[in-house]
Amino acid sequence: MNSKEEVAAIPLVEERLNVAKRQVEAGRVRVRISVDEREERIPVELAHDEVEIERVPKNIAVSELPGVRLEGNTTVIPVVEEVVVVEKRLVLVEEIHVRKKAGATTEEIPVTLRSEQAAVERTGSMSVGEER
Repeated sequence: MNSKEEVAAIPLVEERLNVAKRQVEAGRVRVRISVDEREERIPVELAHDEVEIERVPKNIAVSELPGVRLEGNTTVIPVVEEVVVVEKRLVLVEEIHVRKKAGATTEEIPVTLRSEQAAVERTGSMSVGEER
């Protein structure tokens, strides 16, 4: 190269792409849950037993104490007493007959039922493509 030649420097420039992502808040959602109460009356069948007592006079002399016995749905309970006589003996004075009658009634019982509802409320802006 001779000294009279000039050298020119030409800078070469290149563009480069740098892609990055960041999270951005696009909106908010508030959920409120409320509880409703309602009282309902529900029919419920309740079983119960009734007892009917009948005294049956007997006045029969017995040599020993009779036992309790069942006659169908009737429980027979003997009642004895000692009576003073020339000799001592048991006299069946009466029997108590106990009958059991089954019955049912329908009653309405108050019951509290609860249910929840959710109300969704959006606050702030929403991004493109998000449903409204």
